[in-house]
Amino acid sequence: MNLTALSESDLTLTSTAQSKMGELFQQVDENIEGVRVFATPGGCSGISFGMTFSDAINENDGVLECDGFKVIVDDGTLEYLRGVEIDFIDQGDGNASFVFNNLQPVGGGCGTCGSSSGGGCG
Repeated sequence: MNLTALSESDLTLTSTAQSKMGELFQQVDENIEGVRVFATPGGCSGISFGMTFSDAINENDGVLECDGFKVIVDDGTLEYLRGVEIDFIDQGDGNASFVFNNLQPVGGGCGTCGSSSGGGCG
């Protein structure tokens, strides 16, 4: 299988995010191939992002090689992630999370059909 290598113009990770991901990656089974970044419909931006460990790399996946782990992104998700930087923020009060910086707006989900703000359904 020919993997598509992702470049820094596609997706970057801050050193803090790389360090934390590397630390987490040391705690998973050896059959885990990498950290998959995925997109799901929803939220005010129209898209929500998440990450999970993945034991498979598919033909439509791009791979960003990092020190000790891989970041895996399918080509559909990559459309929304191009130019995004993943960071890890630890506020020191138990609230720590990965954040996605530089997201491009893709058509909002707020105020649409079924929302609490009463957007109309056509």
